Amino acid sequence: MPSSTPRETTRDRLRRVASDHFGWPGLGDDQLAAMEGLLEGRDVLAVMPTGSGKSAIYQLPAMLLDGPAVVVSPLIALQRDQIGQLDDADAPDAVAVNSAQRSGEQNRAWQAARSGEAEYLFFAPEQLAKEETLTELADTHPALFVVDEAHCVSAWGHDFRPDYLRLAQAAERLGRPPVLALTATAGGPVREDIVEHLGLRDPVCIVSGFDRPNLFLAARRPADEEDRRAALVDWVASARTPGIVYAPTRKDTEHYADDLRATGLRVEAFHAGLPARERKRTQDAFMAGETDVVVATSAFGMGIDKPDVRFVVHAAPPESLDSYYQQIGRAGRDGEPADAVLFHRAEDLSLQRFLTARSLDEGKVREVADAVEEHKGEAGAGAIAGEVDQSRRSALQHLNLLEQADAVRYERGGGLSLVAGKDVEQAAARQFERQRELDRTRIEVVREYAETRSCRRQFLLGYFGEDLPRPCGFCDNCEAGTAEEHAPDESVRSEFGVDTRVRHPDWGPGVVVNQEADRLTVLFDDAGYRTLSLPAVREGELLDRE
Repeated sequence: MPSSTPRETTRDRLRRVASDHFGWPGLGDDQLAAMEGLLEGRDVLAVMPTGSGKSAIYQLPAMLLDGPAVVVSPLIALQRDQIGQLDDADAPDAVAVNSAQRSGEQNRAWQAARSGEAEYLFFAPEQLAKEETLTELADTHPALFVVDEAHCVSAWGHDFRPDYLRLAQAAERLGRPPVLALTATAGGPVREDIVEHLGLRDPVCIVSGFDRPNLFLAARRPADEEDRRAALVDWVASARTPGIVYAPTRKDTEHYADDLRATGLRVEAFHAGLPARERKRTQDAFMAGETDVVVATSAFGMGIDKPDVRFVVHAAPPESLDSYYQQIGRAGRDGEPADAVLFHRAEDLSLQRFLTARSLDEGKVREVADAVEEHKGEAGAGAIAGEVDQSRRSALQHLNLLEQADAVRYERGGGLSLVAGKDVEQAAARQFERQRELDRTRIEVVREYAETRSCRRQFLLGYFGEDLPRPCGFCDNCEAGTAEEHAPDESVRSEFGVDTRVRHPDWGPGVVVNQEADRLTVLFDDAGYRTLSLPAVREGELLDRE
């Protein structure tokens, strides 16, 4: 552990370690504020753009604290990159324990953790759901519990990776060290999800500016599917490369890749259905500049830090603006101009509603609740999931839902128990419907972004709670002159500015996320995103400022 010198402040010490061990010339105020919070024993949520040094927020404090940092990272490739960055610095050892390792590799990683040789221990959330992993880790007395790419808690935890919603319990089992949540993109509901589901206690919240002024934002609305395919291929064929095209399905990635190869570009398809070796080859070729374009599902890109990506094109809208901004943020990281283009049709939103639609099986909810009740607080999530006649994922989804509905509580010893007096099916159904309604309204906001005639950058930044006073001048609507026509006047901005708290007689409290000349978009605490006619709001006095 680096020693301190007399009268050296915490910030001085952090700067010295950054320089001596990583060769960094300085640290930003947001980085330092987050690091100080951790060193004071506080939980921290840091929402900072890619390239702003989020990883440093745990890398430096881990060197000044007794005990390792447990880092939850969603992808093996991302873990490998993070460990590689630490290996390149004069920093303590970093190891990972994951499903891709052979037993010898895992044994060596655990030995480094037990001996104190490794200060950074990387795991996927599924690894931390295992009792044997938590038992081993508890003996290392972790000093930090870090959740990297923390937006996955909200984006994935409710559905196909439910172990993300068990991380708060994992932290408790490890002695509840300070918890750090890191992400590049998170709107209001996602930040609330992160705080709630990770159990952050009065966290230090660092939310840096979301604006990427070098990205030219545009949307295209083709007449039909054939027109969309031709327009996208023509656009990409004439664009500067390298670039990424996001397509909604595996089949689409293959079709677009074939069409683009016919133009002479070096193109690869990437999706979760390909063998791991093929996905790695594609990613490595893209990073090395051997591929012009990758056509991918959303499985591609997390942790990709390639500075010279000149465009990110979406063949169809994603499920939320959180996902959209995360994905277009992979373009132009070198600060040079880059394009973010969204191709959309009205039919796409029906597809997204279908892809995100879920139904609740109250019988399975009851089955999980009965298993919890039978064990009376003596069994944890893994034991419950292994006992019911459901897949592990399904059981954890229903268990998570019951916890979110306050029908099941986590006991300090690691067991789960039912909350007395709760109608579990009814409580779960209410919570499920609330989540589904929020998902539905998020899709509607994507539609509004795609169809807006106002400044796209103002729209996007407002969604993340950041006010841009004037149209940006660097999007298709600003270029076409419609942004100024649809901009709100000063009276609207004064009365209903971005981040203004309001209350609706039916939908309750909320916060303004966008305003145009004739409409407002409000994120309501319980009703999700709603767009309201400004004349109707004023005539009916529908919104009271709080």
